[in-house]
Amino acid sequence: MEKRVFLAIFLCFAVLAVYQGYFAPKPPDETAATAPQTTATPAATPSPTPASGAANAPTTGPAPMAPPAQALVADTTAHDIVVDTDEVHAVFTTQGAALKSWVLKKYKTEEGRELDLVPPDLPSNFSRPFTLATEEPVVSATLASALYQPSATSLTLGKAPGTLSFEYRDASGLSARKAFHFQPEGKPYILTVDAEINVGGAARPVVLKWGPALGLGYKPDGSRSVPVDAIQQIDDGPERLSASTLEKQPHYEGTFRYIGVEEQYFLSVALPGTQNVQVDFQPVTLPVPNDPKNRTRAFVQYTVRFPGAASVPFFLGPKDFEVLKAVDPQFTLAIDFGRTYIRWLVVPLFQALKRINDYVGNWGWSIIVLTLILNIILFPLRHRSMVSMRKMQSVQPEVKAIQDRYAKYKFTDPERQKMNEELRALYQQKGINPAGGCVPMLLTFPILIAFYDLLYSSIELRGAPFMGWIHDLSLRDPYYITPIIMGLSMFFQQRMMPSTADPAQQRMFMLLPIFFTFTFVWMPAGLVLYWLASNVMTIGQQYVTNRIIGAPAPVRVPAKPAARGNNTAKKS
Repeated sequence: MEKRVFLAIFLCFAVLAVYQGYFAPKPPDETAATAPQTTATPAATPSPTPASGAANAPTTGPAPMAPPAQALVADTTAHDIVVDTDEVHAVFTTQGAALKSWVLKKYKTEEGRELDLVPPDLPSNFSRPFTLATEEPVVSATLASALYQPSATSLTLGKAPGTLSFEYRDASGLSARKAFHFQPEGKPYILTVDAEINVGGAARPVVLKWGPALGLGYKPDGSRSVPVDAIQQIDDGPERLSASTLEKQPHYEGTFRYIGVEEQYFLSVALPGTQNVQVDFQPVTLPVPNDPKNRTRAFVQYTVRFPGAASVPFFLGPKDFEVLKAVDPQFTLAIDFGRTYIRWLVVPLFQALKRINDYVGNWGWSIIVLTLILNIILFPLRHRSMVSMRKMQSVQPEVKAIQDRYAKYKFTDPERQKMNEELRALYQQKGINPAGGCVPMLLTFPILIAFYDLLYSSIELRGAPFMGWIHDLSLRDPYYITPIIMGLSMFFQQRMMPSTADPAQQRMFMLLPIFFTFTFVWMPAGLVLYWLASNVMTIGQQYVTNRIIGAPAPVRVPAKPAARGNNTAKKS
């Protein structure tokens, strides 16, 4: 039984390590070429028409140029238009009527700088967000470089809604208009975009381009980067598309609840609703600016094509549960709280953690308080498990004696069945359930997995300090202090647990704390804090259990039967 218990513990932690390595976001390939990657030919979904293909071609090549027509409605020089709300500082440029910067005021980078969802320092051959295009390359090139006339020189909105519009018209018959509507119905990160293109009085399909997204594309502190993926939701749940998937299938068409690009904590997505749209993605790998280590950063650029004029909301903001819920309850699925089989547990834990933090005011202490509550709830299960393991420990010599008597028989020999019958009789006589020490412990592991998904994906923990040297619970402990203490607590916990293993097995099990210490070194400090607090509380529970059930009974080792030769000698 002891082997099964510790094997279960080992496998559960191994699953956690594999989950971290294969399902959690991985760093971009440092050896990837620094040139933008080209997309593959669309497959599996309806291919774009030739006109659409022209509009969605990679933006890295030179666009066809034509002699510029005389501008009739345009700005005289390229300059910036600043829009300030309570949540966002946005900067637009009149050249192309595009977005240059979208700074979230309540969030900072790991270095404490302003967090801009528009990647800085991009090469000039990449489109800025909301660049207009259509099926005619010459017209698209003109629209991208035109100087649009703005409706205002700046906007300061606070919490109020507002609109910034741009217009361009020239003597060739080309006209374009683009309007940005801020904060509809008090939703600070929703930006509704209206756009139309006319050539000679005839409407043209509108393509809105968002260049490389999202954010910096790398971790400034040099730790493991979180990649940018495409994300879409059509029906019940979201689908996340990695760069390798997008290279094979970059084109998607249909009606989407949302579709765009995500990283660990932030989103840039269109919310087309019932509109049928075409979306094309392109993975991009670029060098980190001024980096002596020659690292690369990964992005995904995307374009949204409409059959005519466009009117579509975009969400450009954090994966905050309440913020997403205010937009659409289904939108909360964009937070990667793990697979469906565990999400039912993650969301209640998350909501409980938020409510505790409303009173405590510190996310680290809130994790400890929630861990305490969970351990109180799980105490009956753990107590039962420890009592069962204590009983198993008391009869282990008798179990081993029975096993030794049948050791000479193979597992396929019918005599082995007698051994199992004797063991069952022994367990029944002593009132022991062989699974009693294993099953209650296994029931606690879904909570560990749920806590991992919770702490990994919750933006509330991003930048949240605990105490002392831990300034961000979403990052690893910079000095590895908490993982080391966690390993020591795990070692001490194992020393207190009843054991039925032989000395060699016990020495092997003592290596587990070392293994898990190295595993937790790279995990978020919030998760390490949870596991450390849980270990300490389990040690306390073991102490209480020992006081309740008393000291272990003396173990009586059954006497070995005397050898037949010795008995004969005594008779003679």
